[in-house]
Amino acid sequence: MVKYLEQRQLAARGLTCGKIRRRIRGHQFLRALEKGWGIRLLTLALILTSLFGIMLLGKEQLSSQQCLVALSLFTIALGGLWIGHPTTAYSNSRLTLLFGTLIAQLALVKTAILITNAGIMDPKLVPLLLPYALAPLTLSVLLGNRDALFALLFGSCWGGFLFNNFQEINIPFLLISLLAGFIAMIATQQVRRRSRLIRAGIYVGITTWILAIMLGEIAIASPFTKSDGMMILLQSVGALASGIVTSIIVSGLLPILEYLFSVTTEISWLEMADLNHPLLRRLSLEAPGTYQHSIAVATLAEAAAEAIHANASICRVGAYFHDIGKLVKPEYFTENTSSDFNPHDNLTPTMSSLIITAHVKEGIDLALKNKLHRRIVDIISQHHGTTMVSYFFERARQQQEDVRLGGKMLNLREEDIPEVHEETFRYPGPKLQTKEAVVVSLADLAESATHSMEKPSRQRIDDLLQSVFKERLQQGEYNECPITVGELHKIVETLVNTLAGMMHTRVAYKKTN
Repeated sequence: MVKYLEQRQLAARGLTCGKIRRRIRGHQFLRALEKGWGIRLLTLALILTSLFGIMLLGKEQLSSQQCLVALSLFTIALGGLWIGHPTTAYSNSRLTLLFGTLIAQLALVKTAILITNAGIMDPKLVPLLLPYALAPLTLSVLLGNRDALFALLFGSCWGGFLFNNFQEINIPFLLISLLAGFIAMIATQQVRRRSRLIRAGIYVGITTWILAIMLGEIAIASPFTKSDGMMILLQSVGALASGIVTSIIVSGLLPILEYLFSVTTEISWLEMADLNHPLLRRLSLEAPGTYQHSIAVATLAEAAAEAIHANASICRVGAYFHDIGKLVKPEYFTENTSSDFNPHDNLTPTMSSLIITAHVKEGIDLALKNKLHRRIVDIISQHHGTTMVSYFFERARQQQEDVRLGGKMLNLREEDIPEVHEETFRYPGPKLQTKEAVVVSLADLAESATHSMEKPSRQRIDDLLQSVFKERLQQGEYNECPITVGELHKIVETLVNTLAGMMHTRVAYKKTN
């Protein structure tokens, strides 16, 4: 409230425009929930309690041997998670999502066991209705194959022990669970459409059916009675339906889980790439040059991201929105100005630089106002890093030299000559933090630079990009990003190849009389 009143007073005196810019704020409470060790230990305690609770369902007590086997299995799994999956192990939300999905699958398995023991359903049918691929399918789409593989191994072992009261493992369940889950992981390597989930469910169902026949769960013998034939039909339908129904449930749960655990899937990124977004529609109408530039950058960035195995969808979406800050003053940017009039001719270099660099802050402000994804906001803030607006900096230095030379004739003192500070002509940063931000940054630079060339050729494009890339590398723009020099060279090479194809010359058409 105090800052608001101060802003109003300055605006009344004409010292500010009165606008309060939105800022990226980190929430201390949310960070504590995500990274706090106290929360993590409480989460693990709740997970272990839930697992023992599932074991205890339908029983009066657990033997010391059963408890020891279960506790050993959980400890080994937790150790493997800490060693092989540190990103998940040190993230409370990912840890909760991982084990929460596993607990849901194991609870369904235990429910099936209780139904079998109560005689509600035929024991021959129940094992074929289990959601073997629920956890691997869900986690493969949400967190990736590494976490899905952990869930597959842990869930299969724990579920196999559940069938025999933690005395010995159930081999048919273990084999079906492992192979069905593995097929689900393979089928969901890159899920860009929800139909891929249904297809994965069909593959899981077929795998379950084939393994059930091979392991004798579906006893196909000849000759068999009419009742045997009906049971085989029900078992076959149940095996196929279990995979399909599981995939349908996962498809419906994905948006809810994404929202609750702040995870974004490939499907959501593709939905965010819709060019009908209000900001992109404004960009196409108010700054058409910037819009076309952004579309070209998105094409370049996607190809470069695939070359280094970065997330191509994030790069495409980030490239669409990286220059939305130019909506505030579109006429001051080269791609939107005509050759007849340049508004910077009437401005000092310092003012021109402030307008150019402000498009980053204006972009962040628009992104936060329109509730764009945090990764997009990061790309907007980082895509220029802390680089310098060289053109206006050199122009300011030239003006300073002109004033100094003229000042000698007019006997001006050195302190009367205006100083030129590099910081005034630099973008606010921060430096590049992610591979996706690096890809968009270099694609933006490459597209802009090649359009300034009169006769672009492959060699000239390569020479230009290599020189600018080396300059930024020497300035330390990539020091805070987990990217290798080899990957940077591969990005540049891909950009050169793509641009050479996009900007090739055409044979001139002959004039007809």
